[in-house]
Amino acid sequence: MFSRDSWSEILEALSSNWFRTVLTAFGVLWGIFILVILLAAGNGLENGIKQAFTGMATNSMFMWAQNVSQPYKGLPKGRRYNFKLDDVQAIKEEVPGLRFVSPRNQLGGFRGSNNVVRGLQSGAFNVYGDYPEITQQQPMEITSGRFVNYSDIKEKRKVAIIGSGVQNILYDPGEEVIGSYIKINGVNFMVIGTYKKIGQSGGDAEENQKEIYVPFTAFSQAFNMADIVGWMAITAKDGFSITELKSQVFDVIKTRHSIAPTDDRAVGNFDLFQEYNKINGLFTALNFVAFFVGILVLISGVIGISNIMLIVVKERTKEIGVRRALGATPWSIRSQILLESIFLTIVSGMAGIILATGVLALVNYELGQMDTSDMMFLNPSVNIGVVFIALVILIVSGLLAGLIPAQNAIKVKPVEALRTD
Repeated sequence: MFSRDSWSEILEALSSNWFRTVLTAFGVLWGIFILVILLAAGNGLENGIKQAFTGMATNSMFMWAQNVSQPYKGLPKGRRYNFKLDDVQAIKEEVPGLRFVSPRNQLGGFRGSNNVVRGLQSGAFNVYGDYPEITQQQPMEITSGRFVNYSDIKEKRKVAIIGSGVQNILYDPGEEVIGSYIKINGVNFMVIGTYKKIGQSGGDAEENQKEIYVPFTAFSQAFNMADIVGWMAITAKDGFSITELKSQVFDVIKTRHSIAPTDDRAVGNFDLFQEYNKINGLFTALNFVAFFVGILVLISGVIGISNIMLIVVKERTKEIGVRRALGATPWSIRSQILLESIFLTIVSGMAGIILATGVLALVNYELGQMDTSDMMFLNPSVNIGVVFIALVILIVSGLLAGLIPAQNAIKVKPVEALRTD
């Protein structure tokens, strides 16, 4: 079956009409090329999206107070309430499985009036009152100085950490930042650190660097917030799902603020874990579509090979008759046709894989010359498992493509074949 004569015969048969062979092989080449490129593009998009979550505690949600939508215990519909610091402690005590419950307050400066001044420079920035844990919930690289610590919280120090975007607007290039003062809504804060957000892809990537962080207690004191909490960032422990725990968190808030248990509008939330899982599901669907489309294109190429092999068998009817008359077994005839089909399929398929690999190498080289920190597409590639699957598909496709022509070949009767002109 794998003798030198057999392979010589295969090469001679395929090269006798080389233009037809090349056109036939192109269908399989294009099919496997499309399959690999689609899967690599899906991985590139997935890598780019997941880069946005780098360092972020994805098992988190953000929660804020909204207007009550149902009357309850004599209290009217539509009333407004606020989270309080006591709520934070109650949630920690009553809901097991939570890792962080971080209260936050915020002064909105995005696209608003100037709320931060330094000398003659001013700007509109988001200012957050936070606890130290927030850096473990949202990705942030401290580029100089430090972040808020519990000594700052306890002593209500008026210190601030500013983003690179704030620094570019309020400071001259090369100017010392640490130890300088900025005025937030008329209150002086000393800058103790600078940061750069990481993994924040999308249209707001630049705005994410234009934020200021101060201790939660200093924020509350400076801007007369008392014990009010604007919103909370809540992260579950490993092994727990914030999506499953959030109903318990809502129940604590509803009980403490006399909200109807059935009022689902009173507590606003953004479930990052749920959204992250949706994204993972989307990429699973994209990979399925890539396989589906790629295999359909590949099947069209395989059908082309099967048709050509039928023509080849028809052209070699007399040769097959002579071989049968000389004692060739049906299996030897069948195996010869199948080998030709598999050989043509694998060679053309491997050419498609090599071509796709070259295209991906070129794309990755170009991406390597660019700043991809804010891109939604990163490192398009396929793993060795996909290549192995592609090879299996090629072998099976070659067998299927040659099966019908091989069966037709062994049905040729020697006497009738020898009469064929």
